[in-house]
Order: sequence, then C-alpha cells, then structure tokens
Amino acid sequence: MSDSLSLLVKLVESLSGGSALVASVLAGAFVAATTALGSLAALAVRSGNPRWLTVSMSFAAGVMLVASFTSLILPALDLSGSFPVVALGIIAGVVAIRLVDRFVPHEHLVRGYEGPEAGRRLLRKAWLVALAVIIHNFPEGLAVGTTCAYSIPLGVATALAIGIQDIPEGVAVALPIASTRGRVAGFLLGLLSGLSELMMAVAGAALFTVFSTLLPLGMGFAGGAMIYVVLKEVVPELYASGEQELRITGGLLAGFLVMLFLDSSL
Repeated sequence: MSDSLSLLVKLVESLSGGSALVASVLAGAFVAATTALGSLAALAVRSGNPRWLTVSMSFAAGVMLVASFTSLILPALDLSGSFPVVALGIIAGVVAIRLVDRFVPHEHLVRGYEGPEAGRRLLRKAWLVALAVIIHNFPEGLAVGTTCAYSIPLGVATALAIGIQDIPEGVAVALPIASTRGRVAGFLLGLLSGLSELMMAVAGAALFTVFSTLLPLGMGFAGGAMIYVVLKEVVPELYASGEQELRITGGLLAGFLVMLFLDSSL
C-alpha cells in the first residue's frame, strides 16, 4: 500500500473506531464533498458543454468499470465462494438500474430523452439532464457503502477513486441548471446529488453490516449496477458526443489505471 493511502486508511480506521458504518459516513461524506466541489467549480464555467468535461466523464467511466470488478465483484466471489450468488446480485443490479432508467424521466446531453413520455412535458430539460447524473450516483454510493462493510481499507480506496471522478460529475449536474435557473440553483442541485451518494453509502453499509450473510449479494448488486451505467449510459453518450475518440479512450484508460493502482496498493 502506498504511504499516503496507508495513512488515509489508518486515519479513517482511527476516526471510525473500526466501525464499518462510521467509516461509510466518512467515506460517503468525502464523495459528497467532491461532488459539491465540482458543482461549485461549475459556477466559474462559462461554456455550456466544455470539451474537458467529456474527457473527465470518460475518466469517471474508467474508474467505475474497474471498481465494479476489483472492489466489488471479485471480493464478493472471494467472500462467498459462490458464483451463482454473486451472479444473481449482478443481474439484480442491472435489472434495478434498467427499471429506474426506464421509468424515471431523464435526458442525456447527446442521446436525448429517456423515460415516460409524460416526464418530458412535466420537467424542464435542465432538470432532466441533472436527474440522469443523479440516477448514476446511486450505484456509486452503494459501492462505497458495501466495500466499507467488506473492508474499511477497500472502502477508503473506492471512495477516493469515486471522489476524484465525482468532481467532473458535480460539474455535469450543476452546469445545465446553472445555465438556465441560476448558479445557486445549479450548486444546490449538485450538492443534493452528492448527498444522495452519502445516503446510499450509509444505507448500504448499515444493511450489509446487519445482514452480513447478504454482503456478497449486495456487492454483486452494486457492481452490476455500475457496469450497466458505464456500458449502457456513459460510454455510448461519450462516443456520440462528437469529441475526438482518442481523447475519450485516453480518459477511459486513465481512470482505469488510477482505480487499478488504488486497489492494487491495498
């Protein structure tokens, strides 16, 4: 483990007293804070769709893809020793986010509207775009909570990587609202998005600390949910954005390597 990551893990373990639930509060607060930081940064962004945001989101996709396997699915297989249990969790995660994706109105910047047709009429486009990112934040929060329940060091590494990529996600949430409803509204919605991650982190840790036998199922669920978000939502959106494919691929690779380094340092 690298010295800086080791110190961070020791700090969280000391502050939490070894409690997975308290550690999930600290880790969840960190990812919420980085999302809020991105939302705050959006107040200074003048362009409606800055090019660097696309590359940053590709970095986030790389982090999420690796975290799905190294922080969630592979440890779940180790813990349970049962492929069917983990596979069931993965499938359940994919199905759950698919249902949310289908029935909650939201809009992607490039691929357009998804969800019930009535939602298109009821909500403004900026709110629909923000809802798309908030939906994607739920699996990230759950990933932090379940990894903390499994192992505090793994939870810290996962939270650190997700927190880094939550900065551009915070910009992506706040920017469309800031451009239409004002900068304060944009920041507040970004803050709400981050708090949703904190809520899911604590809920995940609490649930799977109490029902520890279900932890492999929960980790598989979080992994499957993040895989769905990356492969069905984020990657197609990125490559349809018109940005140079090499930039997007470079961002994906950078996120991939950062998450792999953090997990391999444990």
